[in-house]
Amino acid sequence: MGALDGIRVLDLSRVLGGPYCTQMLADHGAEIIKVEPPQGDETRGWGPPFNAGLSAYFSGANRNKRSIAIDIGKPEGQAIILRLLETADVLVHNFKAGTLEKWGLGYDAVLKDRFPRLILAHVTGFGADGPLGGFPGYDAVVQAMTGLMSINGTPGAGPTRLGTPVVDISTGLIACNAVLAAIIERFRSGLGQAIEVPLYDCALSVMHPQTANALMSGKVPVATGNGHPNIVPYDMYETRTGKLYLAVGNNGQFAKLCELLALPDVPADPRFADNAARLAHRAEITAILSARLAELDAQVLEPRLLKAGVPAGVVRNVNEALAHPHTAHRGMVVTAGSYQGTGIPARFSRTPGVVRLAPPRFAQHSRALLQEAGYSDDQIDTLTRSGIVLEEQPD
Repeated sequence: MGALDGIRVLDLSRVLGGPYCTQMLADHGAEIIKVEPPQGDETRGWGPPFNAGLSAYFSGANRNKRSIAIDIGKPEGQAIILRLLETADVLVHNFKAGTLEKWGLGYDAVLKDRFPRLILAHVTGFGADGPLGGFPGYDAVVQAMTGLMSINGTPGAGPTRLGTPVVDISTGLIACNAVLAAIIERFRSGLGQAIEVPLYDCALSVMHPQTANALMSGKVPVATGNGHPNIVPYDMYETRTGKLYLAVGNNGQFAKLCELLALPDVPADPRFADNAARLAHRAEITAILSARLAELDAQVLEPRLLKAGVPAGVVRNVNEALAHPHTAHRGMVVTAGSYQGTGIPARFSRTPGVVRLAPPRFAQHSRALLQEAGYSDDQIDTLTRSGIVLEEQPD
């Protein structure tokens, strides 16, 4: 049994923010019913690569779920949603503001009174109100609008999109935390509540330390390449055999670094006496370290520095990281049939998360889920013939 065994989630969300949230809940035992529109979650087609008919993009955010396809725009489809909500603890969706209300499924007008214990999490672009309220949000666009692009990349390159959809993923993480907090609060009050989780708000909240710096100093944060805006040395360096990243956060680590690099006089130099001094003389210390590191082997240095307490790592590509012995030791590549994905990072001593189910085929569980909800086979046949429920993806 997982930590969330017994929690049932109706997941109406698509693409990444909502599905990432519900996959984390699923990994720890929650039952996730993924409700897809007749055309399916669009990320099913976001490939190649594909495996067994599933795109890698869809597979990465939809394991441990069962899938049903319903046309919620029709009254009969809305009735199915209401039936499924009778046994649900959580409803997650990322429709535009007002969509559930248009379908007669609004939280305040319908769901709050009918299902008083229900927790509704709305992953949205900008929230329901404000100057941008109600507009759709997309990861890269929100990266641009919130300043994330402006602090990424090298100083001369201009604003650069972060290579991973960090806004969607951080929104999924925050939504998951919010759902868990609401579940805990429900033990006290006995009541559910509605939660709004906008991409815009989440992007601003995770932009640390740049937002903290800007609010305190009034200065505009800029891209610093691989260097940290507040800490030196905290940067990527070329060695004789490849790139190495150093993240030296205090004077003790700096002294140990210089000792291992055979630079014993550097820590005593007033220009490098503490982080503030090193920050003021970034160019000078960077030149000294770069010259020395260019003579050395990154693969040899990494374990030596780590054992000495100096944060350092060889810069690897994704495939190298996935194949690293520590990745295997930590169980961070998992399989379920033909599915391969990253492992579950939070380790529970008694109730560990488990990858139980491969990502579902489109509408794979439509009939079974309706049967569990009390529909007869004749009723299910009628719903499928009318196109309200689908059991396979249309051509």
